[in-house]
Amino acid sequence: MSDIKEYLRDYILQEFLPGESRENLTDDLPLRTSGILNSIKLLQLIGHLEEKYKIAFDAHEAGNVAYFDTIDGMANLVEQKIG
Repeated sequence: MSDIKEYLRDYILQEFLPGESRENLTDDLPLRTSGILNSIKLLQLIGHLEEKYKIAFDAHEAGNVAYFDTIDGMANLVEQKIG
């Protein structure tokens, strides 16, 4: 799962937080509730993850803050999906 977390961290830094330090983007930093990921950015991220990992998220998963608020939550969900 650490590969998924590192990939997520790199993607978020590149796409949404250019210039931000990797150390500041911790696994438990609240990305949605802090405003880093708004609804448009979240849709972009979800689409990217579905394409990269060849998975599909259900609507209730995409709307669940517990799954998509932190790198930990996202990595856990992706890991479950890819089995």
